[in-house]
Amino acid sequence: MSNLFHKTILKNKLRVLTVPMKNANSVTVLILVGTGSKYEKKDVNGISHFLEHMFFKGTKKRPNTLKISETLDMIGGEYNAFTSKEITGFWAKVDKKHTDIALDWISDMFLNSKFEAQELEREKGVVIEELNMYLDTPTAYVSELFEDLLYKDQPAGWRIVGEKENILNFNREKLLDYYKSHYSTENTVVCVAGAINSRQVEDKIGKYFNKLKISAAEPKLSVKEEQAKPEILIHHKTTDQTHFCLGVRAYDMFHPQKYALSLMAVILGGNMSSRLFISVRERNGLAYYIRSSVDATTDTGYLVTQAGIKNDSLEKAIGLILQEYRGLKNRKITPKELKKAKDYVKGTMALSLDATDTQASFYTAQEVMGEKVLTPQEKLKLIDKVTVHDIKKVAEDIFLPEKLNLAVIGPFDKKEKEKLEALLKI
Repeated sequence: MSNLFHKTILKNKLRVLTVPMKNANSVTVLILVGTGSKYEKKDVNGISHFLEHMFFKGTKKRPNTLKISETLDMIGGEYNAFTSKEITGFWAKVDKKHTDIALDWISDMFLNSKFEAQELEREKGVVIEELNMYLDTPTAYVSELFEDLLYKDQPAGWRIVGEKENILNFNREKLLDYYKSHYSTENTVVCVAGAINSRQVEDKIGKYFNKLKISAAEPKLSVKEEQAKPEILIHHKTTDQTHFCLGVRAYDMFHPQKYALSLMAVILGGNMSSRLFISVRERNGLAYYIRSSVDATTDTGYLVTQAGIKNDSLEKAIGLILQEYRGLKNRKITPKELKKAKDYVKGTMALSLDATDTQASFYTAQEVMGEKVLTPQEKLKLIDKVTVHDIKKVAEDIFLPEKLNLAVIGPFDKKEKEKLEALLKI
């Protein structure tokens, strides 16, 4: 994990990161843009994600989707794109001897996409089916409902993929308008990680991306968080299993206690020997999956536990989770438990950073979000500094009734909601 990254800024203000990895056989090219659904207005909610799809529809050099996908399929490369609340990303991972092909391919798509009206109309059907897939997948949909509950009707609470009506109303003018105002050299980072020579790659990126014009990006609105008591959102659906998210508002990515918070999530439900996995799954047999995780963006954050359980076990499962939340607040964890969580984080980080795509996103995500870019070793030092006392302090800070939220998908009605409201005490 000792790879050091190198950062340069081109004349047009585009930031370039290179991460040479001595023994790698692959190279990953990643472009991250600091825009996503939090940057949208209500009438174009979903446009960041729709635009991401349209980059794969053809350039002058590769006039259609077949020509675009064939370029990397012919060399066994992997490639994709994604949109989140604050980032849109495009990547390609190839055998190191095909680095030039990957750079040519991704820069062509990023700079020369045609965004044709005809393709746009066709893609509406694809994106609506993607939306339908989410709505039919409770494990994914319940997370969206949880954010809907936290942030309500503001960009942070809207769906990344958008609503059907919006998708049907997108046109080329709206797309180009969003592209021009949100894709700029100021909020874009290009990274190449793997078996590379940094200087050679920087020169190539300079040539490929030099026609990207200097421009400023539109800022996003800041998120308002207001909550006075525990809140519940129930989505009634006839399902064989109840899916729910039970969590609390927590810290954004710049908060000094974020490392303590992430270790606490590991202790709670981060792996198969975590407190909740043992309590809810092993001892009580209520769930197949249960996990706790942390979500942190530039201005929001939460800790959440998600599970899929028997329909008649919702109250019992919630009771067991709240019991663990209270336990962290009322009693210090043991030094042994903290060491186990730290070693788990170190181990998973070491394993994942063997891959060139993980190295690329490790550095580039920090850079594009405006964090101080730390190496893995620097991050691990901060994780190592977390004490038993820090964990208790974080628990006391976040496990409060007015920060508690529960989103549920299952065959439940209003009566059930009242029962659950009586349960949500912490």
